[in-house]
Amino acid sequence: MELIESPTLQLKESFQQVRTQSEKLCTPLQTEDFVVQPVVDVSPPKWHLGHTTWFFETFILQPYVKGYSVFNDAYNFVFNSYYESVGKRVVRTDRGNLSRPTVADVLAYRKHVDTHLLAWLQDNENIPERAATLLELGLNHEQQHQELLLTDIKYILGNNPLQPAYKQSIIAKSTATNDLSFSEFPEGMHTIGYQGEGFYFDNEKGVHRVFLHPFAIRNSLVTCGEYLEFIKGGGYQDFRCWLSDGWAWVNAEKVEAPMYWHKIDGVWHQYTLGGLQAIDPSLPVTHVNYYEAEAFARWAGLRLPTEFEWEVASHLLSPSVLSTSNFVESERYHPVAQKPGNLQLFGDAWEWTQSAYLPYPYFKTEEGAVGEYNGKFMVNQMVLRGGSCATPANHIRATYRNFFQPNLRWQFTGIRLAKHI
Repeated sequence: MELIESPTLQLKESFQQVRTQSEKLCTPLQTEDFVVQPVVDVSPPKWHLGHTTWFFETFILQPYVKGYSVFNDAYNFVFNSYYESVGKRVVRTDRGNLSRPTVADVLAYRKHVDTHLLAWLQDNENIPERAATLLELGLNHEQQHQELLLTDIKYILGNNPLQPAYKQSIIAKSTATNDLSFSEFPEGMHTIGYQGEGFYFDNEKGVHRVFLHPFAIRNSLVTCGEYLEFIKGGGYQDFRCWLSDGWAWVNAEKVEAPMYWHKIDGVWHQYTLGGLQAIDPSLPVTHVNYYEAEAFARWAGLRLPTEFEWEVASHLLSPSVLSTSNFVESERYHPVAQKPGNLQLFGDAWEWTQSAYLPYPYFKTEEGAVGEYNGKFMVNQMVLRGGSCATPANHIRATYRNFFQPNLRWQFTGIRLAKHI
């Protein structure tokens, strides 16, 4: 007879794995690295460790564990991110100004919360359904912050004049030939949104039908070599390639290449988490924003896919490649060259779509603080799909909707091309 783990035991094991992974990602850091905040979009690593802990303390331990003692009353002000209903908080731009709590304090906070939450799970074979839902949300929330941890660490180290490596590694040179062909899809009605069992975010759920005109989507990501041709062809100097806001951004910021690209003695290099390395033309280009992705597509005479085209294509083309894709578990921390049979629809680099981040039909904001998780950000942002080399493999799915403002590029963001047929 097959033994089936109880849902509570599964949550306990998942909790231990996720919490351990966050601290593992910080192992290569020096103490000073934990406190730095170079720009508003980047949070100090110790803040990520504290905020994800605060989430479990605030939404699970305090309301559900009788007699639980809060670790430090002041931490609600320090580690609340954007939950208006939970109280005031440190202004986002000031997170890097906090020398206290120390890194040791934050790690002690994590241990305190983990100990109490695990003991509660151990003593309760069946926890309240709402608590289980919040715990699963907290785990997925922390996995999102694990990706932010890596990209924020990369920004912190990559903008240091010494450009130190996070982890010494050399990305092997590749002789791979990318699949530049397109997969075609006829017109028709398609169902969009999450329909399976298990966890999903509320922004995925409004299952609905969409009509798609005939389209084709490329079977690989755009490479650094292709993007170099865009640069050499004057793409950053030609207003015809750019949306109006994008052209204003290029001129205001004096942009000439993707983030982390540096020209040294006439040769393009890029900062990676393994240190400064010469550009490998066969690798997917990354750290480009929506404006750059859209400009490249326009320069190439093509376009970006809509998020609905991407979702339909991923269901039909890549239903079983997650296990062979490049996620954070590979510990490469950078996109790799295309492998035969893997269209890179998952992993390597988040793919910009031309879809604005808007609610699906029937979307409803939840009551309480967790209702602030997604809904209030559905404006002035673009949708990305597919995950990246910094995404946990068990965190991504075809319906997952990531979103960022069009000018941001510190995440592992890349380009896939599409066209009408």
